[in-house]
Amino acid sequence: MNRATPRLRVLAALPFVLALGAHLLVLALWYDRLPDPLATHFGPEGGGRADGFTGRAAYAFVGTALLLAAAVGWNLFVRRTALWGAWATAGFTGTLLVLIPRDNLDAADAAEVVSPLADLAVAAAGAAVLALAGLALSRTVPEPETPPGPGAPDGPRLPLGPGEVAGWSRATGSRPFTALAVLALAAVPVTLLLAPWPEAWLALLGLVVGVPGLALARVRVTVDRRGLTVRPALVPRPRVHVPLDEVTAATVRDVDPVAEFGGWGYRVWPGRTGVVLRSGEALVVRRDSGREFAVTVSDAHTAAALLNTLVERRGRL
Repeated sequence: MNRATPRLRVLAALPFVLALGAHLLVLALWYDRLPDPLATHFGPEGGGRADGFTGRAAYAFVGTALLLAAAVGWNLFVRRTALWGAWATAGFTGTLLVLIPRDNLDAADAAEVVSPLADLAVAAAGAAVLALAGLALSRTVPEPETPPGPGAPDGPRLPLGPGEVAGWSRATGSRPFTALAVLALAAVPVTLLLAPWPEAWLALLGLVVGVPGLALARVRVTVDRRGLTVRPALVPRPRVHVPLDEVTAATVRDVDPVAEFGGWGYRVWPGRTGVVLRSGEALVVRRDSGREFAVTVSDAHTAAALLNTLVERRGRL
């Protein structure tokens, strides 16, 4: 399995440690010069005038918790090619956590504090600088080894006569995906009805999460003379299709979604792609490009055996 190396984990955590140090140092140096509470949220009216407030101690706690949670999250999912993202996240978040106290510095009334739009540009610049640093540091991490692919001679076979034709199809799903998608879609009309504008635009987030989530909640996996096809169970599109001409071999393997694919759903990873709805049994197909495609599905052994037989038959034509 392609787990993150200790060096990679350290490099992923480092920018958040630096951002946390800057956050706490600024608060320690300016603590007596900051209003209590601080202005921490700014609206579009009045050129960015404050409309939300947080106590000084609470601000220190929330900022620290946010950086620590982000550090843990990136350590769980980071890969060499995405290290720059951890540094960019730390750069943007850390810069904002420093700029907010600066905007509040020596303010007699936090309600009068204004955060200029330029703060976001400065935070974006900080993210860009640290992203470049993370990209440079990623070159010090060795390339991950691609796990050995299935070998055609050792893969399972399904005995078929010269004139026999066979196909295999099975639906597989994820209850957590279904629940998440339904909740996200249900939140759309509620948000539109109850939330004031422009916050009601957050309803779009429910569509962004709910529609693809519902499409992936249950998929149908099919193996036949055309190759391997994975599509939503309810609609014909979108779909993933691996033509038989591109298949070199198929096998069955237990997969770990986090360690091998960085999570669940439709995943694109160095050396492999997959539709991963759960851990455990998966049909794994080796393509002629050397890449793998995996889909978690029950009775994957039969699917792999049929694919290998069809590949052999194609080679004898």
